[in-house]
Amino acid sequence: MEVTARAERRGLPVERRRLDRALEGYLATRPGRVAVAVYDRTTGTGYAFGDERKPFMLASVAKVDILLALLLRTQQEGRRLDRYERTLAARMMRYSDNDCAHELYLTVGGRRGLTELLRRLGVRHTWPRPGLYWGATRSRPSDQVMVLERLTARDGPVSAANRRYALGLMTTVAPSQAWGVGAAGERVAVKNGWLPAEEHDGLWTVNSVGRLTADGHELLMAVLSERSPTMSTGVATVEGVARLAVQAFARQDA
Repeated sequence: MEVTARAERRGLPVERRRLDRALEGYLATRPGRVAVAVYDRTTGTGYAFGDERKPFMLASVAKVDILLALLLRTQQEGRRLDRYERTLAARMMRYSDNDCAHELYLTVGGRRGLTELLRRLGVRHTWPRPGLYWGATRSRPSDQVMVLERLTARDGPVSAANRRYALGLMTTVAPSQAWGVGAAGERVAVKNGWLPAEEHDGLWTVNSVGRLTADGHELLMAVLSERSPTMSTGVATVEGVARLAVQAFARQDA
């Protein structure tokens, strides 16, 4: 699966230009910087906007990458997650627990382990930063859509049991954390990330990735943003972008 800046396979040739214009118009009214990528499993169509510019800090969205690495590590070892690992993973994904994420990040080998795993899977533009803080990982939306694809695809590297487990965690996040791409569709599996970034003078990084359905389309989506003046402003921007993207994909059948 490849998400590109042009949706040149089935669908979206005209809608792509319309969606480009809609996003440009909407984001001209919003503070900060935003990029989005979508992959429609139903039609095999990909789309990306603003994806090839400077990468974004992932914040807690990096926990999806950590979960993927953890599941593949245990598969390679020929075992299932033990009870303690399941507790850590559940708290990391459902409640965005940073201490649990840190422990699992070390379990998968930290920066080196996560980077090597992502490169083997073809995720080429995601860079965990030096040191132990996984939240500073830089990435593009298209890379995070690819992570979702590797995590949830029936013909992907993750076993059926582990796919069900991962989606179970992402469909049962704490209600207060169920915003973002989930506001744009149904049957949502989501993980969000948010933090006031020191490197941006305390302005907010607000990100959302997930799987959802809309009008018969199964979509994988990542919206990454930075430099919002408040978290609520960033959430509104991310949800506005997600809704515009979902509307465009739903119109493919019209």
